[in-house]
Amino acid sequence: MDFLHQIKQPIAAEMDEFIDLFNASLTHEDGLLGQALLHIRQRAGKRMRPMLILLMARNFGVVSLQTQHAAVGLELLHTASLVHDDVVDESTERRGQASVNASYDNKVAVLVGDYLLSTALLSVARTGNQRIVEYLAELGRTLSNGEILQLTNIQNQEISEEVYYQVIKQKTAALFEACSAIGALSSGADEDRVEAAKRFGQNLGIIFQIRDDIFDYYDAAEIGKPTGNDMAEGKLTLPIIYALHRSPYDSMMNLARKVKAGTVNPDEIAVLVEYAKQSGGIEYAEKRMYELRAECLHFIEKYTSDPAIRKALEAYLDYVIERKS
Repeated sequence: MDFLHQIKQPIAAEMDEFIDLFNASLTHEDGLLGQALLHIRQRAGKRMRPMLILLMARNFGVVSLQTQHAAVGLELLHTASLVHDDVVDESTERRGQASVNASYDNKVAVLVGDYLLSTALLSVARTGNQRIVEYLAELGRTLSNGEILQLTNIQNQEISEEVYYQVIKQKTAALFEACSAIGALSSGADEDRVEAAKRFGQNLGIIFQIRDDIFDYYDAAEIGKPTGNDMAEGKLTLPIIYALHRSPYDSMMNLARKVKAGTVNPDEIAVLVEYAKQSGGIEYAEKRMYELRAECLHFIEKYTSDPAIRKALEAYLDYVIERKS
């Protein structure tokens, strides 16, 4: 089933308008900056987050120019965070293409990220809506805090689901939460509906991250990234956290501590990956996704009356759960 087609169908014209505005914001006549912005423009992803903003605005009203400026601002903020993340992580690729820091250097990448952030603030200021401006500004702080919390968590000897959710709520989930809230706000939704939209977005974002984490337990040929890459970076995700608590073995816990210490080797990572699978870690993570999916469906049932938007939001939810990359 082509979930992406179903998602885009009721907002096709609005997405075209968004793309035009977004590309215009990534255009500059200056040589080096113009080249770097073109490089970013050419690696556009599926635009899942702007689509969520537009769908939520349509769900509670109409997609206005205010909605579009908010969507551009959020996508620019997200893009800036990715450019800076690649510098921090020393990544050489992003979506199968060379990262900005690999194509140019770290100095250029940091400055380009700063330019994108400033452009994001300019875009969201054009909404003329103080609540939306505050949401985007707060999102920037939350994303930065989430990155720092993740770095801190690597040094933290505690291995728990609670800490895991603390991190992802301030990273992936925060973006989806902001998309839903900003979309609702831009169409004039009341406070109760904005809060409901926020919860929907947060649940959706947690599902998105859990699915990403499950990918890490399978071969690169299947999902497009090295198996155990998260553990190689010092991160313990939901499947292995569950396994360590359900079937606690000193040997496995010692390997988990080596992950956090950054001293684990590929063979030891392979042992932990297999241990997570054999101990039901994948099944548990999938169970959590479907529990959150039920909460998302409750929101759609209660707050979505337009059949086309209902179908699109359900397709969005199913895509996040069933995607292969």
